[in-house]
Amino acid sequence: MTMARRLTEVPPSLRWHRGRIASAVLYRRAFAAWGAGSVIVSPRILRGVERIRIGAQVAVNPGAWLQTESGGMLEIGDRTYLGHDVHVHAIDPVMIGPGCVLADGVLVTTTDHERADRHEVTGTGPVTIGADVFIGQRAVVLGGVRIGDGATVAAHAVVTRDVEPGQVVAGIPARPVGERA
Repeated sequence: MTMARRLTEVPPSLRWHRGRIASAVLYRRAFAAWGAGSVIVSPRILRGVERIRIGAQVAVNPGAWLQTESGGMLEIGDRTYLGHDVHVHAIDPVMIGPGCVLADGVLVTTTDHERADRHEVTGTGPVTIGADVFIGQRAVVLGGVRIGDGATVAAHAVVTRDVEPGQVVAGIPARPVGERA
């Protein structure tokens, strides 16, 4: 294996350790709150970190985009896992409960662009995601939505209205398809 290939294909464990160091030295001082054992690995964007609260043992994988605007807030509960390329953008508050899994490519947003001036961004209402919620790959959760404890959102679903606790939803827009066993 060539040296260039070794440097290009950085092992995941090395990226994780680099993320642990950045989390311990830099992130815990910059964020509004930082729980013990939490790690952010190679984020794409971190903005408004003074309004982001991270619980204990939270894992944020590479490519994450975590952003809050003035008046917005983001809170991530203990033992929550954010997969690769998860994007959370908050003008209105976003609360993610403990023990949640947001799979790769999930978008959670409380923002929308004005129709008259596409450069203007407005809030769409708070998002609350309960405890032990699973949100599948590339799902979208829009503003003004509450997802109850233990709910499951299928991959590629677009959540536009509330999801009851333990409910399984799928589709565009997301509709109930079952209950969590």
